[in-house]
Amino acid sequence: MNDRQRLAGTPEPMTFLPGAEGVKIAADFWGSSGPLVLLQHGGGQTRHAWKGTGQALAAAGFCAYALDARGHGDSSWAEDGNYEQDAMIADLIAVAKHLGSIDPILVGASMGGGVSLCAVGEGAIDAGALVLVDTAPQIEPEGAQRIMDFMAQKPEGFDSLEEVAQAIASYQPHRKRQRSLDGLKKNVRLDGHGRLRWHWDPAFITGKRMEIGDRIERLQGAAENLSTLSLPVQLVRGGLSDVLSEEGAMAFLEICPRCEYVNVTDAAHMVAGDRNDIFTDAVIDFLQRNS
Repeated sequence: MNDRQRLAGTPEPMTFLPGAEGVKIAADFWGSSGPLVLLQHGGGQTRHAWKGTGQALAAAGFCAYALDARGHGDSSWAEDGNYEQDAMIADLIAVAKHLGSIDPILVGASMGGGVSLCAVGEGAIDAGALVLVDTAPQIEPEGAQRIMDFMAQKPEGFDSLEEVAQAIASYQPHRKRQRSLDGLKKNVRLDGHGRLRWHWDPAFITGKRMEIGDRIERLQGAAENLSTLSLPVQLVRGGLSDVLSEEGAMAFLEICPRCEYVNVTDAAHMVAGDRNDIFTDAVIDFLQRNS
């Protein structure tokens, strides 16, 4: 059970949407009309990663919803600890149905991209377009493990926001540290002992997960199925990413030659956070031409 408290002053979700199995999906949204865009973050991130992109999409005539994945941010934790890909696909389907869209545009980073790719490639959901952000079937195991190591650190919690900032800086040394620590408050929760803990359910890390080989095989099959579909596809890679290499991106383009490719040269794995301006401009240009 999630008994951790949000820190005072952190932004409340604009709305909650029904997911699968009783899970409530926290979301922020921008725009009230136009094609629906569902923004899905990576493992350990939150809906806040998409704020700038969501605002720009709304200004361009889209209706954008940024979702907290189950067990992340302000979304509820799965009572049975189910954070498998199928559960997240079921959440995606439930959200799209609730919002009344039969063909939402799916934009997914890392984990969210894998969910979107499988949902579309396996025929679980129709989509108006698919944007994959720094993810593809062929990823670098070392980079993926570095994410899991970051998420698994300090299971006993942090003493202060400064300690949280140091952990993030060690994982993202290319980013300039912010002077104010207030922006970090939304990334942690306060437990009953006054310790700061990451916003995600620990079961997301410690629970049963599909073996990496099986996951890659599933993503590969979903990618191959994209070649039989007519939907527009875009792949955006961070040029500094240690998760998706240039070779991995090229391998995906061989499978899906219709895919448009953008390499944001001075961004790492969290492309939208590193260079939101370039990333957002590329995605909006793609969607305006293809929706």
